[in-house]
Amino acid sequence: MRVAVVQLSSQNDVAQNLAAVERWIAQAAATGVDLVTLPENFAFMGEEAKKRELAERLDGAFPGPILRMLVDCAAKHGIWILGGGMPEKSDDVARPYNTSVLIDPAGTVAATYRKVHLFDVTLPDGSSYRESAAACAGSEAVTAELLGVRVGLSICYDVRFPELYRRLVDQGARVITVPAAFTLATGKDHWHALLRARAIENQAYVLAPAQHGKHSRGRQTYGKSVVIDPWGEVIAQCSEGEGFVTARLDFQYQDRVRTAVPSLLHRKW
Repeated sequence: MRVAVVQLSSQNDVAQNLAAVERWIAQAAATGVDLVTLPENFAFMGEEAKKRELAERLDGAFPGPILRMLVDCAAKHGIWILGGGMPEKSDDVARPYNTSVLIDPAGTVAATYRKVHLFDVTLPDGSSYRESAAACAGSEAVTAELLGVRVGLSICYDVRFPELYRRLVDQGARVITVPAAFTLATGKDHWHALLRARAIENQAYVLAPAQHGKHSRGRQTYGKSVVIDPWGEVIAQCSEGEGFVTARLDFQYQDRVRTAVPSLLHRKW
């Protein structure tokens, strides 16, 4: 399987962001990848409260502009696309879900994952985030079949909770997606460490497309979008700014890793 992780610097202009996403998807698709993954908040990085106005249904019946763009791009290029995190309507009008949506090459919604762990923290630099004030939490671990391989979905802050990834592996996940908008303050110390830990302990490929740079309201994100192999090695990484990198996932290599160190078979819980 060939994959691309796209790094963005999304702002608070949805139309501008979607136009940029379309360009990067087209460029990545031209390299022959099977799957293009986009970061969290790929369509909008701005005031949390505005997300309620942008929230869409993701059942495919009445696609809004964000879902429509993903569906059209997937069908046009004949590829899988992961929209890393976007506002999905919930029963609480004021608090949509933060949802990762997987689109198949026919332009059909194949899976949706609602972010379980919401980012409610005050960082040492004084930055404060209260994602739960503007978003509802999901409650389910989600995997999907992609080209005969099971892929587990997660979003950003989830990466700090290894029990979620154990559930994904128990469901057969061999690839894990971690689209993110990781803060600069936490990213510089924790981004690679956490992603490599999830890859090593689950002997899985990790795909982590991320936001990078300065956004509205003074927010800064770390970037360093990566692909990590089941041994914990970074096999592809974006540099500064927007762009993408590609990687080939070798599942025979993954089998050898899981055979050489059969830690998943040695679990007690």
